Amino acid sequence: MTKDTLFILDRSYTDDAGRERYCRDCIEVDGLLAMFPELAAKLQIVRVPWAKPRAAVVAALGEDNQNCPALAFAEGGFVNTQDALLEALHQRHGFPIRSS
Repeated sequence: MTKDTLFILDRSYTDDAGRERYCRDCIEVDGLLAMFPELAAKLQIVRVPWAKPRAAVVAALGEDNQNCPALAFAEGGFVNTQDALLEALHQRHGFPIRSS
């Protein structure tokens, strides 16, 4: 990898009851990417399906680390909790800090 890679879930899925659902953390990150496209361009963004196993995530982070969103660092290592991911996007790529 030459860029940090952001793994983010597809927009939504339909649950067993027929309701469309989304991931609130992925939606937050998606909004951040949309508001700051010049910063998003610094990342490799990989959209992954909801169903596990998530092959691209497993290949990069291992089977035990499939939750998304996740940010894999170009030099190795990753974050896959929302607060750590947002902080890494700020520190490594200049995204603004979340206010609350």
